[in-house]
Amino acid sequence: MDERRPYIVIVIIQTIYAGMFLLSKAAFNDGMNSFVFVFYRQAFATVFLVPFAIALERKTAPPLSFVAFCKIFMLSLFGITICFNLYGIALVYTSATLAAATANTLPVITFFLAVLLRLEKVQLRTLSGATKILGVILCLGGAATLAFYKGPHLKPLLDHHLFGQHNSSEGHVVAHSCKTWIKGCFIMLTSNILWGLWIVLQGKVLESYPSKLLSTTLQCFLSTIQSFVVAISIERNIHAWKVHLDVGFLAVAYCVMLFLNPIVP
Repeated sequence: MDERRPYIVIVIIQTIYAGMFLLSKAAFNDGMNSFVFVFYRQAFATVFLVPFAIALERKTAPPLSFVAFCKIFMLSLFGITICFNLYGIALVYTSATLAAATANTLPVITFFLAVLLRLEKVQLRTLSGATKILGVILCLGGAATLAFYKGPHLKPLLDHHLFGQHNSSEGHVVAHSCKTWIKGCFIMLTSNILWGLWIVLQGKVLESYPSKLLSTTLQCFLSTIQSFVVAISIERNIHAWKVHLDVGFLAVAYCVMLFLNPIVP
């Protein structure tokens, strides 16, 4: 059982992430603005994290220097604010299936970035090095297949002509989907690159400011302000900012608990 535990955990994690993609896509389809979604997610995460950060690391945290603050600010800007906003745009353009598939490229992207930054070494003549390269190729090949190959459009049973229902705008929807799909794929790839860069640079930031919980809380707080600036500059309709107990609220709460679960003890 102990040997199977890592594989079981991986399956559970992928299932949880699939739920995040599905709920986020459902929230966007329900009319929630993706930029407002990112702002609320970061704001709720900040409110949740602040009490833990104050209670657990208030007395032991080192002083925050200006250089460390600038590093945390830039990390939150590119690794959270821009990354998650691009992710939201890509999810609007594509599907939850693509989001789940391209998320599997994150270890590959992180590996490449770590090698470029000389944080990881690859010895091609060893079995472990060759296995890493083979895994990278297979992962990228599978993600590319799901991203760029589109099969026939599947209709729900109730939309079949035998039930007397026909959507006159169907051709326009399919054309629009084909037109924006590739754009969404590249936006999703850019988002994953920024996400991988955020993971790789965490170690460098923690060297300047070793308080993990306070660093994470500060990143959430700064990304909340940054996300608000982005959202308010794009969405100025007051009705789009109202929070309702619907799938949008459920998606925000789910994402907050998902990302905070490994952080908060």
